[in-house]
Amino acid sequence: MATLSLPQDVERLASAIRAGDRTMLSRAITLVESKRADHRQAAAALTQMLLPFTGKAVRVGTTGAPGVGKSTLIDALGSMLTSQGRKVAVLAVDPSSRRTGGSILADKTRMARLANDANAFIRPSPSAGTLGGVAAKTRETMLLCEAAGYDVVLVETVGVGQSELAVADMTDFFLVLVLPGAGDELQALKKGVVELADMIAVNKADGDNLDRARIAAAEYGAALHILTSTSPNWSPPVVTCSAQTGDGIEALWSKILDHRERLTASGELATRRGAQQVKWMWTMLEERLFAPLHSDRAVKSALSRIEPNVAAGLTAPAAAVEEIAAILKI
Repeated sequence: MATLSLPQDVERLASAIRAGDRTMLSRAITLVESKRADHRQAAAALTQMLLPFTGKAVRVGTTGAPGVGKSTLIDALGSMLTSQGRKVAVLAVDPSSRRTGGSILADKTRMARLANDANAFIRPSPSAGTLGGVAAKTRETMLLCEAAGYDVVLVETVGVGQSELAVADMTDFFLVLVLPGAGDELQALKKGVVELADMIAVNKADGDNLDRARIAAAEYGAALHILTSTSPNWSPPVVTCSAQTGDGIEALWSKILDHRERLTASGELATRRGAQQVKWMWTMLEERLFAPLHSDRAVKSALSRIEPNVAAGLTAPAAAVEEIAAILKI
């Protein structure tokens, strides 16, 4: 990517994004994801310029175990929304993509309708980086998409570990997708994920699965009642749906809108977003402070010696930290 001269090039890019130019939106996202210092400065200027045109979208995070049907559900929900005149952006948070290649590109083939929909935009997460770094770039991407006129942003976790928390921290509504047959599923589902949920949706509630899905929904509902809700203005419901047939998708969206209305009226949505913004700032700052560990030649050279010594028990971790800090002069 060519270096952008400030402010003219950034202003032109911002104008193109505001006009809905998808090519320029993709270019801007690539700029945001870049680690080059000049690109970072241009990206900061761009997001600051576009900030007044952001914040109006419905931000929904989705998670669920592999095979639960996240991509099919997003395709069904997104297609329903675009048919209603909305513009939908689908983003991914995948800290494992450097190792595994991620799944969002394959997911595009399972989002057949959205992938070919002029009112939809699908973007994978950055191809490498820490969870915090990937999440921060996804947040920046979310702002760019909102400035481009996308009024629904669906953020999908395709990674593992703390990716659910990262997505819950950048969205307004966190949807946990599960399968029928709650018994073992209920035990296996991480308590932390359930506590984050604004709603649990039992997917694949069709055909022979329908009765099992209803039983599962009742069991998940009972489990939610013993947990403390993350919001004083919302009690997480459990719904059944079928991404394959489309049954329950409209009701699912209705719950999301109901949640938004309640949190907006109480002022909780604005408070939550403000806290997310501050946390986002600290995440990006931490990544910036950590960057020299990967780029400083003296540190990289020293680490090749320090790490084996720590692993072998020859150097105490605290002493190693002091040595690295001395090199970085911190």
